[in-house]
Amino acid sequence: MTESYTQAVNTARDYYNSNDADNFYFHIWGGEDIHVGLYQHDEEAIFDASRRTVEQMARKLGRLDEHTSILDIGGGYGGAMRHLVRTTGCRAAVLNISEVENERDRQMNREQGCEDRIDVIDGDFANIPFDDGSFDGAWSQDAILHSDDRTGVVRETARVLNPGAKFVFTDPMQTDDCPDGVLQPIYDRIHLESLASPGFYRRAGEEAGLEFVEFEEHADQIARHYGRVLKELMSREAELKDKVSDDYIERMKKGLRHWVDGGNAGYLTWGIFTFRKPA
Repeated sequence: MTESYTQAVNTARDYYNSNDADNFYFHIWGGEDIHVGLYQHDEEAIFDASRRTVEQMARKLGRLDEHTSILDIGGGYGGAMRHLVRTTGCRAAVLNISEVENERDRQMNREQGCEDRIDVIDGDFANIPFDDGSFDGAWSQDAILHSDDRTGVVRETARVLNPGAKFVFTDPMQTDDCPDGVLQPIYDRIHLESLASPGFYRRAGEEAGLEFVEFEEHADQIARHYGRVLKELMSREAELKDKVSDDYIERMKKGLRHWVDGGNAGYLTWGIFTFRKPA
């Protein structure tokens, strides 16, 4: 199956499957939720801020119950879907490229009694392995940036939604008026030529036949989050010595600073998109 993945997808897969990345994200970034948080103050725990993002996004999906099904594309360790399953009783599927993350996800599902309500699928969200109209909602957190076909990801997600269903997602983005070249260190870090922008996603959603509902922008949170992760890494570096290589830690420090600098300069943004498939 990996032979059909694009170079960008294989790069992301190899990265998140590495021992360094897996241990860093699991132990430092927040464990269950390895995504940008909604912080109330700079010292707030990463997990708490990340869970606030999940709760805010969940409110935008609308009513969920045991009869509804949600697809999470690029779900990482699956914390968001466990939260939804526990609080609403819905069914969920998590499609994620990293087999290593997916094994952690399945283990936590078993430990938390969610394995009968959540399916974890190894795969690429540019080719979603479900039939048209399979889900009552779709979800993604800070994952679509890793694709070199973001338009295709949005189109595929729209395809598997039922009429009236919502697609709620976040992604680190460059601003619509970002000058050329200023984010090259970040592009180099994620091995891509660009980031999407709010205008790009609005066009991609509409071209996929989705109705734009809103973009709740939280541009200040991008630098705040990456700065908070950097501080956590530096304060806990000693305990990572047997889990994460020194080279990875140094590269991560440098990479996080690039995100902080880009956010503080006003070149990056982040927030919650909501689209709806017409009924």
